[in-house]
Amino acid sequence: MITAVAAGMICARTDAQNLFVSDFRANSIYYFTPDGVRNPFADGLARPHGIAFDRMGNLFVADNGSGNIYQFTPNGVRSTFASGLPNVHGLAFDRAGNLHATDSGINVAGYGMVYKWTASGQRSTFASNLNGSYALAFDSADNLYVSNQGNGLYHDTILKFHVNGGRTTYASDLFNTTGLAFDSAGNLFVQQSYAGSSIYQITPSGVRSTFAPYYGNSLVFDSDGTLLQADESSGRIYEFSPDGTRTLFASGLAGPGFFAVQVPEPSVWMILCLGSVVFFGGLRFRFGAVMKSLGGSNKRTGARELADEALPMFSTWRLTVVVKRLSAVLGSLAAGRC
Repeated sequence: MITAVAAGMICARTDAQNLFVSDFRANSIYYFTPDGVRNPFADGLARPHGIAFDRMGNLFVADNGSGNIYQFTPNGVRSTFASGLPNVHGLAFDRAGNLHATDSGINVAGYGMVYKWTASGQRSTFASNLNGSYALAFDSADNLYVSNQGNGLYHDTILKFHVNGGRTTYASDLFNTTGLAFDSAGNLFVQQSYAGSSIYQITPSGVRSTFAPYYGNSLVFDSDGTLLQADESSGRIYEFSPDGTRTLFASGLAGPGFFAVQVPEPSVWMILCLGSVVFFGGLRFRFGAVMKSLGGSNKRTGARELADEALPMFSTWRLTVVVKRLSAVLGSLAAGRC
């Protein structure tokens, strides 16, 4: 839920969003409506793994079998965004709109990488010399967490790459970590993928506990804050209540892999609501400036000057400012940062 308060107005969005899932055995991408109805989105892929939406609603797919990252427009048109990746897995966008991807290379210790792409497609190496980089997720402060699979039983770690630079080990003594997801309170949920494995919950202070004793291979929180789990062994998707109780969300998939929650498309009401926030916020700021310049001594004159300011707010120049401000706010909303 997103709320904004300005000039006595409350704006809110609570609409649930479609859930996208990659099916690496069916070489396809599906999406589920909030009531669980499955629909095809894309096929003809080669073991699709990680998927992620950008701010504009384009879906990016890490196609493990081809070594490409594909970009799909909202209406399903595909293009190649990046290529030449030997073993690409997870995808995630940071707050600035840069795409990050894990690549475990040739599955030998020291060959794991995390790459970063700008919106224009320029690639750089974000991290290197990892053992088996797989899943990744950003927290609300834009720190990046990467599951780094080790060379033996319970040798996995979760690495934290701080937004201001530097790398630390956030969690250790894990095994075959394949899923990471943050809830709205900043708790990190970790999926271990082996017989008898569990989902762990790690608090922001680093305290770890078992959330649910179930096998799976990836995790995501939907727009309502419900945790979902993909289980490639059964072809099912499960959802969890806050106490860890698991129920079936969908079945009949060949090999569900990674999740992505569709970026919300702002409604006309939301745009008008945000516009009012910007507009009245601008008037409030101008009123403060006018009264400050008058020293607070002539409120009637100040009110007249404020009224004179209101109409030009919708002149061409002011409208441009409002549109720019709206674009910035909507970008933050789409990235899930508000």
